[in-house]
Amino acid sequence: MESEIELDEPADISDNSLKSPYDVTHDVAGLKTLFVNVFFIGEPGEGKSWVLVDAGVMGYASNIKKKAEELFGKGNQPKAIVLTHGHADHTGSLKALLEEWDVPVYAHRLELPYLQGKSSYPPPDPAIGGGAMAYMSWIFPIGPSDFGDRIQVLADDGKIPELPDWRAIHTPGHAPGHISLFRDKDRTLIAGDAFVTTNQNAITAVATQREEFHGPPAYFTCDWEAAKKSVLKLNHLNPLAAGTGHGVSVRGLDLELGLNKLAHDFEARSIPSSDGRYVKQAAVTDENGIVDMPPPISFHVARTIGLGVVVGLFSYLIWSGFRDNE
Repeated sequence: MESEIELDEPADISDNSLKSPYDVTHDVAGLKTLFVNVFFIGEPGEGKSWVLVDAGVMGYASNIKKKAEELFGKGNQPKAIVLTHGHADHTGSLKALLEEWDVPVYAHRLELPYLQGKSSYPPPDPAIGGGAMAYMSWIFPIGPSDFGDRIQVLADDGKIPELPDWRAIHTPGHAPGHISLFRDKDRTLIAGDAFVTTNQNAITAVATQREEFHGPPAYFTCDWEAAKKSVLKLNHLNPLAAGTGHGVSVRGLDLELGLNKLAHDFEARSIPSSDGRYVKQAAVTDENGIVDMPPPISFHVARTIGLGVVVGLFSYLIWSGFRDNE
């Protein structure tokens, strides 16, 4: 299946204060941690209040704190941390951050099993294909993590005390309790992994951050029907600026056209292969974690994927060597 939308031109950045391709607006800064973005919501300035969205991959706590210091001043911890979901690439530095920051961490109630040590996530799906990242996905950690009572449940109405202008929107599919954040007054969106702006399945696209609209990273999406409905829901909001968990931020006409096309042709542009484990049958989960899952892929498909894994690992080693020599 076709799985990408290439944008003809870069997003129109009318705000000259945006210093990074991951910044969304003047008061929503972005930072890429290896291949995952975190966001800093707050008016920049010494001592200004702010909130962190997601915690990136493991080993990036110092980078996150350094960026926060640049934006809000030394020793100015966030008022809260909001998790779009609990996958390891979005919570990898959370433990290290919480060793220094005594702040609430908000997540949707359906993410609690994976954040409080009760359940692992549904296993990744290498059979979905689409690139080396997918074929390597079997090595990615699925938890559970246990942050105990540091995790607080988001209110059902989506309101967050530390973010009065924003609301959390349940956007499941990639993860059972996945949420996105939306600010109605200027239609700013932090999508998380509900949709992304690079082909997260392909390691070359991840390395270059080539700008394309995609559904959620396919190898960790366990409910495709829910994922489609989530994209439709976000498209209906008609956002004017958006930051995503993977890829650069987008604005204006690029965002409108790209998200519209993705919403109206979701399957063809998001699901690389119909052989994926969760394509025909979703994983079933509840507030305690996994309830039921479709059977694993067949031996023949697994053998094919095994070859893909070898190619994927080889590509990854080449990429790592290239980055080390930059």
